[in-house]
Amino acid sequence: MDQLIRVIAKDAPVKAMAISAPSTVERARAIHDCWPVASAALGRLLMAASMMGAAMKEKDGAVTLRVRGGGPLGSLTAVSDSCGNVRGYVQNPAVDLPRKAKGKLDVGAAVGCDGELTVIRDLGLKEPYIGSVQLVGGEIAEDVAAYFVESEQVPTACALGVLIAPDQTVQAAGGYLIQLLPGADDAVISAVERGIAKLGAVSAQLDAGMAPLELLQAVLAEFELEVLETAPVEYRCYCSAERVSRALISMGADELTSLIQEQGGAELTCQFCDKVYRYSADELQKLRDEAIAK
Repeated sequence: MDQLIRVIAKDAPVKAMAISAPSTVERARAIHDCWPVASAALGRLLMAASMMGAAMKEKDGAVTLRVRGGGPLGSLTAVSDSCGNVRGYVQNPAVDLPRKAKGKLDVGAAVGCDGELTVIRDLGLKEPYIGSVQLVGGEIAEDVAAYFVESEQVPTACALGVLIAPDQTVQAAGGYLIQLLPGADDAVISAVERGIAKLGAVSAQLDAGMAPLELLQAVLAEFELEVLETAPVEYRCYCSAERVSRALISMGADELTSLIQEQGGAELTCQFCDKVYRYSADELQKLRDEAIAK
């Protein structure tokens, strides 16, 4: 079962999260038929969104991460609810690039770094909070860390990894997010940096069987940790026939009339889960009548 954990250090101004989500990333890969580098990029973004969503205090809040880096993958989007359940998509999932040293997937080249990471926080208010930062390298983790430093002034370390099996399925996926709170001195910073360097690549550690808590215990070995929350997470889409119908009604009577006359119906596909919703001319006519009534 995919899992997310939140901790704080009892003896230092440090908070952290870690996630292990191979099933979540595999579900995204299967839905969108992603090739390896697309699976790795989308998986990293999904896990970052999951951790950021789970950190929200608003029960019905949501976090959207959108990356447009100018690379062959096109845009990537991940949306998390306040429990860390996520959904997402990549514009061009069938991308293949030469691998880097030691056979590593070149996520940075696939995503590109000529663009922005945009974070949209829906706090249940009239207007969401939107922040954007220039991409650092397109590897996702360092871009997320840069967002926190630049937009929220929170020193942050982020590591994300997705390991793809020879059959192109997701073998391991996870990462961590460590943040320094006000009052963190050079000694605390150095201790965190030592832990990060000692742990190394997170995907390899998770593939070896390390759980999210063990991941944090290894990175923050010099601190005494207190677990705040442990929760299951999954790939979860909230699309429904009712929501799609409301979206069609919002298009207005004229647009619906055009659909009826030109296509004799409609077929809409959810971008997050690829579920198809089909509407006959009669069904569209009923929605058109509702649009007129409004």
